[in-house]
Amino acid sequence: MDLKEKVKALPALPGVYIMKGAEGRVLYVGKAGNLKKRVSSYFYPNRRLNERIDQLVSSIADIEHMTTSTEAEALIYENSLIKQLAPRYNIALRDDKSYPMLKLTVNEKFPRLFITRRKVNDGSMYYGPYANAKLLKEAVVLLRQMFPLRTCGKMPKSLCLNYHIKQCLGPCAGKVTDAEYADVVSELKLFLEGRKAELLKALTERMTKASRAEDFEKAAELRGRIEALSTIKEDSVSYKPLGEMEELGRILGITKPPEKIEAFDVSNIMGQEAVGSMVYFYKGRPRKSEYRRFKIATVPGIDDYAMMREIVSRRYSKLSEPGRVRPDLILIDGGKGHLAAALGELDKLGLADIPAIGIAKEFEHIYTKDKKDPIVLPKESKALHLLKRVRDEAHRFAIAYHRKLRSKKLLPERKRKR
Repeated sequence: MDLKEKVKALPALPGVYIMKGAEGRVLYVGKAGNLKKRVSSYFYPNRRLNERIDQLVSSIADIEHMTTSTEAEALIYENSLIKQLAPRYNIALRDDKSYPMLKLTVNEKFPRLFITRRKVNDGSMYYGPYANAKLLKEAVVLLRQMFPLRTCGKMPKSLCLNYHIKQCLGPCAGKVTDAEYADVVSELKLFLEGRKAELLKALTERMTKASRAEDFEKAAELRGRIEALSTIKEDSVSYKPLGEMEELGRILGITKPPEKIEAFDVSNIMGQEAVGSMVYFYKGRPRKSEYRRFKIATVPGIDDYAMMREIVSRRYSKLSEPGRVRPDLILIDGGKGHLAAALGELDKLGLADIPAIGIAKEFEHIYTKDKKDPIVLPKESKALHLLKRVRDEAHRFAIAYHRKLRSKKLLPERKRKR
C-alpha cells in the first residue's frame, strides 16, 4: 500500500498518527479528533506554506496510526510516544508555566493525580507538558473513572461523594488496603507511559487471583476496568504492542511476536474413527497448504490425551531435520490435561523450548507451561480473538476429517442393506 492509499484508508476516528522517513526513522507524532481529516490536510495542494511542514511532508515515506475512543485519550498517547521516540519535527514544550502537566503525588501515602502548571522538586512524578489544556481536563476525567485515586488535598474522616460514584477507592475510611491502592497507582503509571498491554496483563492477573480467592466483587471490579480500557481501540504501530501477534507475544512473554502458529485438535465419537488435525497460521492468516490431518493409529478406545501425544509426536518427530521450519507457538485445543500431554511429548523430542499453550473451550482460559493459574483475557482482547480463530479452525478441520472417515465407513454398510 503506497502513501496515498494509506492516507485514504485512515479512519475518521480520534487517534494518534506517526509519520516516518524512508529509513523508518520517526519524523513526527501527532494527535487528531479525526485521523483521516487531519492527516489528509498535510497533503492539500492549497495548504498554507510553512517551511518546517514542507520539509516534513517531503520526507514522509510511511504513516502508521492508532485509534482511541476520544481525542483526550489521544493526547495522553501522543505525549508518551513523543517522549519515547523523540521525533525530529515535534516542537519540544518547555516544562514551565506556559503549559499544563499531570502531577502524580507518589511522595504521599495515597497518591493523587491532578493538573498543574508548576513543577517543583517534591518527589512527585510529572507527565507532560501538554499543549491543549481543555483536552487534558477531559483526559483527567477519564483517568479518574478508570483509576479511582483520591482527589482531596487533605484526607477527610468520612467517605465523600466520589467514593459513592466509584471515582475514589475510599482510603480515608479504610475501604482499600495500602497494597491495593499502590497497585492502582502502578497501573496508572503504565497507562500514562503508553504501556497498555502490560497494564491489561497486570489487571488480568489480579482478576484471576481475586477469582481464585473467591473475591468475586473484586474480580468484577477489575473486569470492569479491563473492559473500559479495552474500548480504547488500537491499530498496528510498530513501536507499541497493538497488533494481535504483538499483544499475544507480550502476554506470553515471548520476545518475538509469534508469526508462525501451529494448532492441534482431536476428534472422535466414543473412540471411533479418531482423528487429529494441525492447522498453520502465518501472520494471523491460515495457510491451508500447510494443514495436516492424522488418523489415530496407536490409541484404542477413548483417550484424548494419548491421541494428542500421538499427533504431536508424529508432527514434530522429524523437526530437527534440515529444511524443517519450527513454529513460533504451538496451540493446543484443550485445558491443562491436553497441554500437559503435548508438553510431555515435546520434551521427549527435545523441543521443550518451543512455546506451547492450551485454550479451554468453556471459559476461553489460556493455560501455559510455567503458570499454575490460567491467563484470563478480556473478551475484547485482540490476542484472544487470534487464539480463538486459530483454535476454531483446528477444530473445524478435525471435525471435517472425522465426518469424512465416518461417511466412508457408512457407505458400504448402506450398500449392503440395499
